[in-house]
Amino acid sequence: MKPAGPVIEVVDSIASIAAADWNRLAGDDPLLRHEFLHPLHETGCASVKSGWAPQFLLLREQEKLTGAMPLYLKSHSYGEYVFDWAWADAYQRHGLAYYPKLLSAVPFTPVTGSRMLADTAARREMLAGAALELAREMHASSLHCLYPGLEQANELNGCGLLLRHGVQFHWRNNDYADFDSFLATFNHDKRKKIKQERRRVRDAGIVFEWFEGPAITDALWIFFNRCYRETYRQHHSTPYLNLEFFRALGRGMAENLVLIVGNRDGNPIAASLNIHNGKRLCGRYWGALEYHPSLHFEACYYQVIEFCIAKRIAVFEGGAQGEHKIARGLMPVETHSAHWLAHPQFAAAIEDFLQRESRGVEIYLDELNERSPFRQNDSSSSAQ
Repeated sequence: MKPAGPVIEVVDSIASIAAADWNRLAGDDPLLRHEFLHPLHETGCASVKSGWAPQFLLLREQEKLTGAMPLYLKSHSYGEYVFDWAWADAYQRHGLAYYPKLLSAVPFTPVTGSRMLADTAARREMLAGAALELAREMHASSLHCLYPGLEQANELNGCGLLLRHGVQFHWRNNDYADFDSFLATFNHDKRKKIKQERRRVRDAGIVFEWFEGPAITDALWIFFNRCYRETYRQHHSTPYLNLEFFRALGRGMAENLVLIVGNRDGNPIAASLNIHNGKRLCGRYWGALEYHPSLHFEACYYQVIEFCIAKRIAVFEGGAQGEHKIARGLMPVETHSAHWLAHPQFAAAIEDFLQRESRGVEIYLDELNERSPFRQNDSSSSAQ
């Protein structure tokens, strides 16, 4: 007999879930697709060993999958981009364990999207309630949901989670005919600086190619992985992803990928990997084998903007942090996260902190918008 009411399951892998069933819930967000999340786990990038233990929630009604929530039991705070290191330090100073914590997010991906994958508020409320219950059952210090959209952030707030606000920088396509028409909206000084930056790259003899879908060969994946790892090495850091993950993306979701490659004297020296759904593009990873002034800006911003204009993509999300993006036409937008802490005293202290931080974010957004690079009389200069 089929269960009479909704049933919540907890699974430590989505391998057993049919990709079609999962993707029906994920919608058109490529970063939530089975073909993106499953390889993260299978290649070890987000796994128990790396401190990302999957604890996905599944909502079934009459045995049909009607909701899901990507959850991870975390033993650290790396790869999240909503920083709670100070909270962990405060717990430690008071002799309390902050880890493990329960986290709803797309690993290593600071991009806004759905986190409670369900088509009704009632189903999303069931998922949020189940996540809270799971956090208590697992004796996790806390539950965190990173980069939900505003609607889901408010729904989580209604379930008892505290809201936190942050800032990212996004570019919007105002039906530009080409890059020059976009550049024409800038004030004189900013327009001149971008032209100088692009000229430096051209003068170094660097030219770019765009590779989409199946045109991204295995040789290109090997090259890109080399660039990606080299950039992490230069920053004395450890890369989160590996070649097998990139190869899996190429096999599973080629239609969502564009690899932008910079060549000097016929040899590839730099690349940026971007993921899109035809309407929104997320700049995700980049790397270079050589240093050249302004190469990063060209590979990660100007070439990407040209691609978005050519493909009529509406929004380019430039990732976490980076006030320097404003000068390149990416304007500040507010982001959200939601947090529940089991310890009552710490929950009260963090709620007070978040209220004060929120007021600071509002002021910060106002200050950033005042630094707009656009001409004041141009409609594209309005805050996004």
